[in-house]
Amino acid sequence: MNARLDYYNASPKAMKAMIAMEALTGNLGIEPALLNLIKIRASQLNGCAFCTDMHSVDARRFGESDRRLYAIVVWRDSHFFNPRERAALAWTEAVTLLAQSHVPDDVYALAREQFSEGELVDLTMAISTINSWNRLAVSFRQTPSD
Repeated sequence: MNARLDYYNASPKAMKAMIAMEALTGNLGIEPALLNLIKIRASQLNGCAFCTDMHSVDARRFGESDRRLYAIVVWRDSHFFNPRERAALAWTEAVTLLAQSHVPDDVYALAREQFSEGELVDLTMAISTINSWNRLAVSFRQTPSD
C-alpha cells in the first residue's frame, strides 16, 4: 500500500495543532502505560496499522509485556488487566465506536468507579486525539516502517 500524501507537509498548521494536542494529552496525568493501552485499542478498532505498531513499540519501551500487548484485542476475556485498565479500555471502545455505542450508561458508571471527573475528561481527550491520528494515518495510507 502506498501513502497517498504527506499530511505533515500538506498542512503544517493543522499538524502543528495535532502535535500540540498530543503533547497536551500526554501531560494531563493519565499514566503513560495506560495511555499506550488505550492508543493501541483505539487504533485496533480503527484499523490503523501505523498507530497500532507505533504504540505497541512505545508500550514495550515503558516495560509492557508482550503477553499483555497480545491480549489487548481480547481484554474482556483476559485476566491480565486491572479494574482501572478494564474501565479505560471499555471507555475507549465506547468513545471510539461512538456512532454504534452512544457511550452507554453502564460503561460510564464503570469508568466513574475508576476515574475522577477530571481524569475521565483527560482520558476522553486522549482517546479523541488517537482517533484523530488514526483518521489521518488510515485516510492517507500511512504504514509502519520496517
